[in-house]
Amino acid sequence: MALEVLALVFFLARSCLCAPQRPCHPGDEFLATCTALNLGYCNDLEYSTTIYPNILGHRSHTEAESGAEYLLLSVIHGLLNGECSPEIRLVGCSVLASPCRDNKIIKPCRSTCEALRKDCMHAFEAIEMAWPYFLDCDRFFAGNEEGCFDPLAGLKARQEVALSSLSPEEPSTIIQFTYASNAQMYSLLKRTAAKCSHISHVYSIGRSTEGRDLLVIEFTDNPGQHELLEPEIKLVGNMHGNEVLGRQLLIYLAQYLCSEYILGNQRIQSIVNNTRIHILASMNPDGYELAASEVEDSSDPELSNQEGHLLNGWTTGRANAQNLDLNRNFPDLTSIFYRNRRSRHYRIDHIPIPDAYWFGKVAPETYAVMKWIRSLPFVQSASLHGGELVVSYPFDFSRHPHEERMLSPTPDEQIFKQLARTYADAHATMSNNDTDRCGASFYRTRGIINGALWYSFAGGMSDFNYLHTNCMEITVELGCDKFPSEAELYPEWKRNKEALLSFLESVHRGIKGVVKDKNGNGIKGATVSVRGIRKDVTTAEDGDYWRLLNAGTHILTATAKGYSRVSKRVYLPHTMSKAGRVDFVLEKVPVEPDIYDHLFPTVDSWDRFDPYNQFEPNGEPDVTEEGIERQEKPWWWTYFSQAGISSPNWLLKNV
Repeated sequence: MALEVLALVFFLARSCLCAPQRPCHPGDEFLATCTALNLGYCNDLEYSTTIYPNILGHRSHTEAESGAEYLLLSVIHGLLNGECSPEIRLVGCSVLASPCRDNKIIKPCRSTCEALRKDCMHAFEAIEMAWPYFLDCDRFFAGNEEGCFDPLAGLKARQEVALSSLSPEEPSTIIQFTYASNAQMYSLLKRTAAKCSHISHVYSIGRSTEGRDLLVIEFTDNPGQHELLEPEIKLVGNMHGNEVLGRQLLIYLAQYLCSEYILGNQRIQSIVNNTRIHILASMNPDGYELAASEVEDSSDPELSNQEGHLLNGWTTGRANAQNLDLNRNFPDLTSIFYRNRRSRHYRIDHIPIPDAYWFGKVAPETYAVMKWIRSLPFVQSASLHGGELVVSYPFDFSRHPHEERMLSPTPDEQIFKQLARTYADAHATMSNNDTDRCGASFYRTRGIINGALWYSFAGGMSDFNYLHTNCMEITVELGCDKFPSEAELYPEWKRNKEALLSFLESVHRGIKGVVKDKNGNGIKGATVSVRGIRKDVTTAEDGDYWRLLNAGTHILTATAKGYSRVSKRVYLPHTMSKAGRVDFVLEKVPVEPDIYDHLFPTVDSWDRFDPYNQFEPNGEPDVTEEGIERQEKPWWWTYFSQAGISSPNWLLKNV
């Protein structure tokens, strides 16, 4: 932010917070008469006369125009980056220049002020500025019974007329296509969740190295709860801090889902009502902060680097604040899979995290995401990156240690290819055969590639999802410019919107069902296998499961320790638009020892997460009653807690 703007914000904050109220003197209202409204930023109000002294005690037009309140209204649009505009200005003007009738002031309605504060307080918090004193709803506004007026009535009427005149083909959701700082991102997500509280809420999965929230926004018809047979899907952006387009697209997607659901978009309502969607817009907010600051510096005309976003480099802000690449920081389960893949009895689903992993450097962001992945029965996922235009899918680590580019398929190769194809084909340009475009090197495969065939690396998030849980994750590279200019954000949204929606819909592919005992109780941890695909899925808490499958005939088998084994033959037609339901009822049987038991990952070994409790303090959020807000622990916390002291106050009372 320019120094001039910072100085102005400081001046306004001091002026507006400290300005004394100048109450109208007794008898002023009898001395004054209605006069023409002549304040430049307030001349578009629904009335044309006002009166002085006004509510704030300004005795003339000149005094009102020279006050800090009027100055703030003149710059409020820029300060709030366009949020809550023109509502803040109109309500502020209703205080500075209230309408006059019969030589008396008519105050604005308190209910309008309270609604505005609820909707817009986050915008002031984002720039660390207090709510303006002259918008104090109790001091300067009146109740309906006092004959108040609504300063936003005309604006609301015009908006309703505009909405009613839109044809079904016209876009009806308004999104501001600008970059959002971390504070603005948090505010936008919280405001979106508040606007759509019946289908959305936000929650934190942990904190970054520098204490920033890893904030997730959820969309479903019953937020906060897993519903039986409803698939869960996640979208993760900004894993590399300097790859920012995915972060912005996910912020826009959250706003779009909320707005379109309210407006009655049947497709969006169907997606939200039948799916539980989790959006982590920024997995690496610390890295973003560094990358964004370099872009801001690069745009400074006084500096030698004039290229702005183009010279963000390919490394600044990529890693987290510990200089760890988060997409190399997950447990390397792929090597374990390769070592044991020739053993016919070795299970490759839910491979436990080796204890040795915890002796390395585990980023708090990685820790938080691993706990998140383990805590919910995710079926499908996409991680949004930048630097190319292609969708890659597991495995990302080559099956031959000396081959950097080698096709390394999972047992679900065909299903992964179909997932990747879903996104690439729905994208505006990703799968076309134009050899001059970004991503042209992948035109022969129409915009998709096996990760290890592109380039090999260990410790990736997608491989971890697949081998440690039921979740199948693809990596979407959104474009060659990692930090595109702001002018490109709207075109990129248009290129990716359909792909994102199609990917959300694709989770309803294959089969789903419940594995129960004879009493109808769901069996947690039962396995459902598909003949010919050596990767099982396990049932969730209530016994429900989801198995992504392509069309065709499949032999399914369900079993659980201490229960019988049941198989079914299932045919999935090509025309099937939603997952078919296949339930299993298992009978109790005596448990017999198996010589191969030691080869199977047990529940106990899979549950060994951070067994030495080294990383819990970094990854666990300190959650308040609201569920998301918390402050970083102060420097003295560790020392006092180790000594059994809860706070400095305890020390003062007990020494």
